[in-house]
Amino acid sequence: MRAKRLVVAATSAAILVSGLVVATAPAQAAINYSTCTDLKSCGGMDALVKAAQKEGTLNAITLPRTWANYGEMMDTFSKAFGIKINDDNPDGSSAYEIQTIKTAPASKIPDQTDIGITYGQQNENLFAKYKPATWSDIPAEYKQPDGRWVGSYAGEISFLYPTSLPTPPTSIADLAKPAFKGTFAMGDPTSAQEALMSVFAINQSAGGTFDDVTKGLSFIKALKASGNYVTVAPSATTFAAGAYKIVLTWDFNCPGVVAKYKEAGIDMKCAIPSDAAIIGTPYVTGIPVKAPHPATARLWTEFLYSQAKGKISSTLGSTKGMSGSKIFASLMGGQNIWITGGAHPITEPAMIKKGLNVAPPSVVIPSAKKGSTPNPDQQAAAKTAITAVWPTISSN
Repeated sequence: MRAKRLVVAATSAAILVSGLVVATAPAQAAINYSTCTDLKSCGGMDALVKAAQKEGTLNAITLPRTWANYGEMMDTFSKAFGIKINDDNPDGSSAYEIQTIKTAPASKIPDQTDIGITYGQQNENLFAKYKPATWSDIPAEYKQPDGRWVGSYAGEISFLYPTSLPTPPTSIADLAKPAFKGTFAMGDPTSAQEALMSVFAINQSAGGTFDDVTKGLSFIKALKASGNYVTVAPSATTFAAGAYKIVLTWDFNCPGVVAKYKEAGIDMKCAIPSDAAIIGTPYVTGIPVKAPHPATARLWTEFLYSQAKGKISSTLGSTKGMSGSKIFASLMGGQNIWITGGAHPITEPAMIKKGLNVAPPSVVIPSAKKGSTPNPDQQAAAKTAITAVWPTISSN
């Protein structure tokens, strides 16, 4: 959407009052937060924060707290600005987010999304134009020119499994061994970006290329035939029920997930497969055109792309009486919060040059050989091929 400025034509009107001539001032242009396209056109940080606080709510969607440290992201934002966050379906998929934008009641439409890049590219018309303040540090190939979708962070595909496994997997090829019967599960690659990239990892292990995932799909079919692949949706609930033991996930999930299971007395481990090194294209964010809290959506976007090294929820004091710009400047930016969660934020190369990046949680993030990434066109082609056969593969 193009930014719309309400231009008010004002003329000076002389009014005679007790012998004095008083001139009326031009009326200030109102700000339409549904269409402003950057911080300046939104009136600056003070105005944006004030408008967001008046709205009072952020409709988030599919943001698991352990995913790339989104829990801290939401806690810091909410505490700093006094804004309530509703997180719809934390374990949902990119496809769910797009469907919600299209079909949800007006008040339930998300204010911003976190989706795979192909979902952003294929649904550009659903999103408003908005460029965060750090726009110039975002690589051109990972942002829609008008800011309808913008790259955010990326990760590498990793194993996640309990240390109690008698024999831990070291390669994806290991999953075909009898020792792993009934242990492996994966998400739906037709709707979830993480699962799609897991298919690329399996395909790489099987000798396939980014242009043809047939070998990977054949390997998954063989795992199902042997009973090693179980067709359950991986989640904390199905894991607790003993439905599976091993899953492929993003390495940036490891810090939060490992800590969460530790609280329950379960030791988990992440390891990059020795025969696959797949780094995902960045997830992308986008503000739906019909976002019900447009000022909050834009403030959240600015927060996600901020590179500051400031405070998080546990170190942040009262912000009462502070201007919006001072509150914002005091916070650790979302780019650094993603780093603390083990992810690689989109502006990380620029941050390193500026010395703005914080240290990642290296103790629990596994090291890996140099990875590679299928481009968006290869991902789209793979998804088409997978969609044609996945119902057969995933059915019981």
